[in-house]
Amino acid sequence: MNNKTQPVKLRTWIEIDKRAAAQNYKVFRSILKPKTKLMAVVKSNAYGNELIGFSKMQDQFGADAFGVDSITEGLALREAGIVKPILVLGYTIHENVHIASEKNISITLSNFEALSLLVKEKIPITVHIKIDSGMHRQGFFLKDVKKLADILLKNKHITVEGMYTHFANAKNPSFTADTDKQAMEFKQATDIFEKAGFRFIKHASATSGALLFPEYHFDMVRIGIGLSGLWPAKEVERALEKKIKLTPILSWKTVVAETKTIPKGDRIGYNFTETFSHDTGIAICPIGYWHGFPRSLSSIGHALVAGKRARVLGRVSMDMITVDVSDIKNIKIGDEVVLIGKMNKEEITADEFAAYADTSSYEIVTRINPKIQRVFL
Repeated sequence: MNNKTQPVKLRTWIEIDKRAAAQNYKVFRSILKPKTKLMAVVKSNAYGNELIGFSKMQDQFGADAFGVDSITEGLALREAGIVKPILVLGYTIHENVHIASEKNISITLSNFEALSLLVKEKIPITVHIKIDSGMHRQGFFLKDVKKLADILLKNKHITVEGMYTHFANAKNPSFTADTDKQAMEFKQATDIFEKAGFRFIKHASATSGALLFPEYHFDMVRIGIGLSGLWPAKEVERALEKKIKLTPILSWKTVVAETKTIPKGDRIGYNFTETFSHDTGIAICPIGYWHGFPRSLSSIGHALVAGKRARVLGRVSMDMITVDVSDIKNIKIGDEVVLIGKMNKEEITADEFAAYADTSSYEIVTRINPKIQRVFL
């Protein structure tokens, strides 16, 4: 008797195309000088692609470093066997600094309050200093950089590995003044540290900056959404699509769980938001807003069934959606359904999905429930 537990057949899953991922990586390597490092930014479950699997893939491709949001993510990478440099881009609770020190994870230093705690406790730590060059999130102002350098010169247990900033408006290729101004402030800050004797990695450009501002690649670029094969903004895509090809790597799929025909005049879903004007064939799919399919797509979103578009009917529920399959023949329980991706000649892109939800592709892919299994193909 075989008592081995059989694998669970998935009702919804994410497919990650490894060949497309490799091609996107090559695209970004091709625009960098040989000595310029590439940091794979894998925060927020690697933009929906799954932190560990995606990071291991980028490690194999040759990424020089990894950017995460938290110590939790950095620790997960270390436990998964990633030995290359890791930088926590987000806020690190001071009580977690000892973990960063033990696991050789660099943290972002962006204010004097955090610095005073590092000075007081003498924990050996490696930092990247964040400069607020105009975006006004994290970071030291230019006027405070000399004071910062003086303090760090006296505290050798704090190793300055890097200095960085973040461009606020680098997605607009027709307006460069804002990015130029931020880059100038950043250069002034790095000059102060270099004159004080520090040697460190300088980085400022994320995906948009790397694509549109090669003069600001500095020592390293931070690539996040671009490694997923998604354009950071329509303006960037329009400017470069004839020169650069990015290929989406993520597809989101589910199955048909039930079919039926609803008679003319009946209503559907919570609050009965739709009334059928004719007899309507419907298919129920076992995904909903808990999985990351936004409730805002009620009555306007689409799925691909048998290679054809099927509109969402009524409210998106927590764990189910209903789609119109009146014009699609021979639908069976278990048939594959595509929410993001291609099926035959049809495609629903992350950008289209986001447009219906009145948001960006960033939000759509990062909010796909991390519990949904990612399958690397």
